[in-house]
Amino acid sequence: MFDLKNFGEKVALITESGTVSYNELAALSKKFGDLVKRRCLIFLFTENSTAAVAGYVGFINKKIVPAMIDAELNSESAKNLIEIYRPEYLLMPNHLRGNYSDMEEIFQSGDYVLLATGEQNPFHLHNDLTLLMTTSGSTGSPKFVRQSYENIFSNTKSIVEYLQIDENERAITNLPLHYVYGLSILNTHLFSGASLVLTDKTLFQKEFWQLMKEKEVTNLNGVPYTFEMLERLRFFRMKLPALKKITQAGGKLSTDLHFKFAEYAKNNDKKFFVMYGAAEATARMGYLPYEKSLEKTGSMGIAIPQGRFELIDEEGNVIDTPNTAGELIYYGDNVTLGYAEKGEDLIKGDENNGRLETGDIAKFDAEGFYTIVGRKKRFLKMFGKRVNLQEVENILMKKFAKDFACTGVDDKMTIFTDDEKLVNEIAPYLSKKLNLHPAAFIVKITEEIPRNSSGKILYSELNKL
Repeated sequence: MFDLKNFGEKVALITESGTVSYNELAALSKKFGDLVKRRCLIFLFTENSTAAVAGYVGFINKKIVPAMIDAELNSESAKNLIEIYRPEYLLMPNHLRGNYSDMEEIFQSGDYVLLATGEQNPFHLHNDLTLLMTTSGSTGSPKFVRQSYENIFSNTKSIVEYLQIDENERAITNLPLHYVYGLSILNTHLFSGASLVLTDKTLFQKEFWQLMKEKEVTNLNGVPYTFEMLERLRFFRMKLPALKKITQAGGKLSTDLHFKFAEYAKNNDKKFFVMYGAAEATARMGYLPYEKSLEKTGSMGIAIPQGRFELIDEEGNVIDTPNTAGELIYYGDNVTLGYAEKGEDLIKGDENNGRLETGDIAKFDAEGFYTIVGRKKRFLKMFGKRVNLQEVENILMKKFAKDFACTGVDDKMTIFTDDEKLVNEIAPYLSKKLNLHPAAFIVKITEEIPRNSSGKILYSELNKL
């Protein structure tokens, strides 16, 4: 997967303490791979560090199966996952070492330590199994997506092709490696001989923007929440001459923000790509070519190279008429093997056969460009009328230029906002907009709308409220 020595002394990683060449990364990744004597499952607790990257590369190259775990996951949830999947090794930051004092230390590299758990072949691994990734909303859940070598390789090649990533480019790790979007950025840049700036700094810290400028970052990537924050941080006024590409995935970007960033890119000689993906498709399924970004505002575009979309109606018939909504189905070699919810599932083979029912409702226009209009499962029946919660959130964001999240049960929708001033405006507005009685809506104030580390709203947390 990663033939790092091809790029020799070119810079692979840039850290606060210096640079790591491709040759150096190749040597360290081989060291990690060689320390593990046979094919087995490893839990890799991810931070944006050289050792985490080297461990991941070394394990993948040696056909050892890493499960990518958020290093910030609470210890109780982490230990529960370990109990369910019984990995033979843990690769983790040193500051977590105290939680596993009974395990044997095998190797230390920088701020990371490799531990042996004492397990010996507890579960059989399918020959095609290469990687376990959490789904975007499964923090602490035992549910993983099972990915194959072919999944990762085909998706990486497709992304490199449509984004035209080459060895002259440089990204920054503002997205975590346990998130499929963040990992795909690592995969595509290392595959191409490009470089990455490793940092745990956030958009809200001046050090992040100093790195962007000093390290001449060419590619900036984000989820919808990232772009909401960028607008508030007055990104459009920043001087970032090295920046050439901006990509967005991880959910539907509001039409207003899509237009603003597309216009900014066009006026500042930059390329803005809106993309569409899921953990169940390795990473990416669709993209909007930057040349169409302004013309097709709100669209997520076309299928990636070597992929294909179709829409089906509620009876399962293929829709061939433009501007007709249906469930989006994706076909491609990057459709993953299926899910795992326990160690015994790791022996399972390909349950999807290259076909993914996305659960998204979409339409395509006369030119074949797709737009997501909602989620199949995020509907409520409101007095006999089907209401798409995603569309309601979009309507509210467009009207009030604020963050909203909608949940509820049939005949009663709950709208969460962090702005007390809007409490008395939301229900009357939606009542008129959706032609429903104001009593159909409950407005709740929350200090902040809960999100996971990739910026997606945690609806399960809202439902608890």
